[in-house]
Amino acid sequence: MGLPMSDLTAWATAMNNLGMAPMGMAGQPLLPDFDPALGMMTGIPPINPMMPGLGIVPPPNPPDMPAVKEIIHCKSCTLFPPNPNLPPPATRERPPGCKTVFVGGLPENGTEQIIVEVFEQCGEIIAIRKSKKNFCHIRFAEEFMVDKALYLSGYRIRLGSSTDKKDTGRLHVDFAQARDDLYEWECKQRMLAREERHRRRMEEERFCPPSPPPVVHYSDHECSIVAEKLKDDSKFLEAVQTLVTWIERGEVNRRSANNFYSMIQSANSHIRRLMNEKAAHEKEMEEAKEKFKLALSGILVQFEQIVAVYHSASKQKAWDHFTKAQRKNISVWCKQAEEIRNIHNDELMGIRREEEMEMSDDELEDPSETKETEESALISQAEALKEENDSLRWQLDAYRNEVELLKQEQGKVNRDEDTTREQQLKLLQQALQGMQQVRLLFPIVTTLLQMQSAGALANILEVYIQMKAAFCHFQGYKNNRTSGWI
Repeated sequence: MGLPMSDLTAWATAMNNLGMAPMGMAGQPLLPDFDPALGMMTGIPPINPMMPGLGIVPPPNPPDMPAVKEIIHCKSCTLFPPNPNLPPPATRERPPGCKTVFVGGLPENGTEQIIVEVFEQCGEIIAIRKSKKNFCHIRFAEEFMVDKALYLSGYRIRLGSSTDKKDTGRLHVDFAQARDDLYEWECKQRMLAREERHRRRMEEERFCPPSPPPVVHYSDHECSIVAEKLKDDSKFLEAVQTLVTWIERGEVNRRSANNFYSMIQSANSHIRRLMNEKAAHEKEMEEAKEKFKLALSGILVQFEQIVAVYHSASKQKAWDHFTKAQRKNISVWCKQAEEIRNIHNDELMGIRREEEMEMSDDELEDPSETKETEESALISQAEALKEENDSLRWQLDAYRNEVELLKQEQGKVNRDEDTTREQQLKLLQQALQGMQQVRLLFPIVTTLLQMQSAGALANILEVYIQMKAAFCHFQGYKNNRTSGWI
């Protein structure tokens, strides 16, 4: 429905209701003293682009502006907000890891079900401990739920629509200190500390150099492997480190001394190889110096030729045919070439002076210093021989001790054998004496045989045969022992 443009008053009223300055068709203001903040119609404020319904979110409340509390309707009770002009309720200092709140000012007829109905809107409730004196403690699952519960502090609660004093109260919500909260907080802090230590250790290990590989324990098999590695130039360093570790651990004993001596001897054999390598590197360095000196001499010769070209061009015969710019360039180039030539010439002369000084030092060496050097070399050689002599003498003493121990053990064994032999000889002598006595009885036995009857003769003959067998047995035993001793 449109408005006629001839009715200026109606048009101005419509523009004013929209919060816009009334303008005519030609752009002139219809009301010069118009204030857009004021509306001409009572009860209709001017249009604000931040008003709801225009698709633009209103700006948030300033942090210093208190939030507006509203009435909260629950199933069994109603919560009325406190007076906004009153100061906020006081609270104690928040304990670390607080998940429990103290709720005071409950109605006398309030039940645990009503408490759950009011505070379950703040979050999951773990436990409620209600007292008979109109207060309770509520433990939530998370810490941020405590902040939501503190929002209800100062609210007036009314059970149903009753006005009885026992059905009303003013809630006071505050932080509570509980052992369970403190224990969980400490566990969480310890876990965070462990994670931080682990993170720092990982950072340190990332920047630290890698640890050397562990050294194997000594055995005959490992000893043979290390001995082979000592002979290989590429594995010499690893083998030497293993050998040093074994010696420092105390693996050297009488049984393994020869193995360690052979490994030390293999390590000593590398000294000649190292000296040969050093001599080869020194030779390469001398050759490189000589090559550099020859190359520098060739460069200087070429510089001399280039400078000679510039000097020839600077003579009157050719100089007059060049332009002014060409003459200037030739002069600059000649100056630069002479400077570079002088620098390289000084470097070459410095190398030659160093060589001459080394040669003169070798020729003019002080005889006294040479003599002192020779004396110090002889002294060091004598000390080395003395140390070697001491080590050989200690080895000889050790071998002597071993020989003495072996002799003592052998002498003890011989003494035991001599004692056994003496006992056996005594027994044989006693047996022989007994046999000789039996042999003396042979004539008597023969006479008795002649005098006795046939039965007595058989008995006597049996005794004689047994005695004869015993004598032959001892005689054979004697012969065997005598041949064994020999």
